[in-house]
Amino acid sequence: MSDTAKPDAVPEPGADIGAEDVELAKPSMEEDEAAAKAADDTKEKAGQAGAESSGTQHQSAARASLAAALVTVREWWAEQVIGQVDQAEVIERRREDCALSERYLFMTAMSAGIAVLGLLLSSPAVVIGAMLLSPLMGPIMGLGFALAIGDWDWLKQSGRSLAVGSILAVLLCAALVFPSPIQTITSEIAARTRPNLFDLFVALFSALAGAYAMIRGREGTIVGVAIATALMPPLAVVGFGLATFNWTVFSGALLLFVTNLLTIALTAFAMAKLYGFRSTLTKGQTKAQNFFVAAVFVALAVPLAFTLQQIAWETNAQRIVRDAIRERFERPAQIDAVEIDFASDPLEVSAIMFTPVIRPDAEKEIARALENRLGREVILTLTQTQTETGAGAAQRAQLSATRAQEAAAAAARVQALATRLSLAAGVPEGDVLIDRNRRRALVRAKRLDGAPLAVYRTLETRIAATEPEWTVELIPPQASLPAVIGFDEDGPTAQGRDALAVIAWAAQRLARGVVLTGDSDQADIAAELLREQGVEVQLRNGFGPLRVEWAAEE
Repeated sequence: MSDTAKPDAVPEPGADIGAEDVELAKPSMEEDEAAAKAADDTKEKAGQAGAESSGTQHQSAARASLAAALVTVREWWAEQVIGQVDQAEVIERRREDCALSERYLFMTAMSAGIAVLGLLLSSPAVVIGAMLLSPLMGPIMGLGFALAIGDWDWLKQSGRSLAVGSILAVLLCAALVFPSPIQTITSEIAARTRPNLFDLFVALFSALAGAYAMIRGREGTIVGVAIATALMPPLAVVGFGLATFNWTVFSGALLLFVTNLLTIALTAFAMAKLYGFRSTLTKGQTKAQNFFVAAVFVALAVPLAFTLQQIAWETNAQRIVRDAIRERFERPAQIDAVEIDFASDPLEVSAIMFTPVIRPDAEKEIARALENRLGREVILTLTQTQTETGAGAAQRAQLSATRAQEAAAAAARVQALATRLSLAAGVPEGDVLIDRNRRRALVRAKRLDGAPLAVYRTLETRIAATEPEWTVELIPPQASLPAVIGFDEDGPTAQGRDALAVIAWAAQRLARGVVLTGDSDQADIAAELLREQGVEVQLRNGFGPLRVEWAAEE
């Protein structure tokens, strides 16, 4: 065998391997490592592919299970819930509530009258009574159900009933407030002039309960819903704002009413859809409806959320102001009152501080601290009153509080007296003259058709009896004196004495004299009685019953 045909020699065990042999062995080892690595990669990819396949199978199984569960729930809802609702009966009852009937108008008017009186009196119980009487919930719910089933005739009927009832309520409330001498913004009125996002949620949850009760035939719940949503009081406040030309009150209350109205109507629409009320709308129209409902909720939520944020900021600002003032004074200093005008720019803050040590620079320091914390320019008016320490400070503070309470009670009595006099005289409160120092109240009454002078004297007497420490004078208009003064053998009769009393009172209030004509003996007796009352009397000869008239003015 030739040399070229010989196989490569294999080294014997223990033989030395030369460098050349090592070089020849390297390619073979690298190839083995590459092959092993490729095998490992293949196994890893195969494992990953298997895992992905297994994960996909699990996801598919989960989706299938979820879809099956949804189908089961949907079938249960359709059979056990929607199937138990008599939609025709529900719709028929809701249609009846939307009718523009005599009962609907009468109950709306009575509810509005009670609501505005409760607001003026600041009586929550009266306001709640108005809520229970209000029939406005019927047409508002009708709007939602009519929108859900696409009944445009019903929708127009509900809208017409709601519009007529709302306008009637606003105008009636305005007519009651406009001539009223009490036009103060009470706490009940103020509470309905700044609606916020919480009011929207109250209307939402109340509407959910109301719509459920109407659909499921549990309409006794509507009483609580009527109280929670409070549809009539905001309308009454709208009428109050219209009568007093207060557009802040008018717009705030109107926004609250619109918020309640739209939230209830759209929630009723959503509940009707949820309970499968049949509709003649196409899929495209249904999608447009849903988009419209969502857009309205968002449009309402944005300004209400802003108002809620503003209220929260004001509440936090009040806490910051009090803390900043307390930090600059050591105990036993006490803050007495803090008032903040949030509508002003810069922010105006006033406070009273009882402190044993007066700090001249406290006002500037506190104003700078408030500007840093609130991020707004602040004008602070801080009144510091020096007090004693220890028990003396407590006694002084108690005395101050007692005096403040007495002053507030006295001011309230004076205001009540002025109100009663203005009502009796038929004039505005500004026409009543009040002298606090001399405790004297005077008002000149307007002429009441057919009212004799005795009526004005009776009004003055009744008002004066409520304030025995005051001198109350109601000046009557120029009117005829009693025509005849009755006499008998013993002197003036009971009617005659009453007539003389009215004559003396009217002559004193109007500062005029009187003329007596008739029997001379009767005239002398009457003249003596009137002169004892300080009345200037003139006598004229005559015959017959004693008559009286005004003396000519000088």
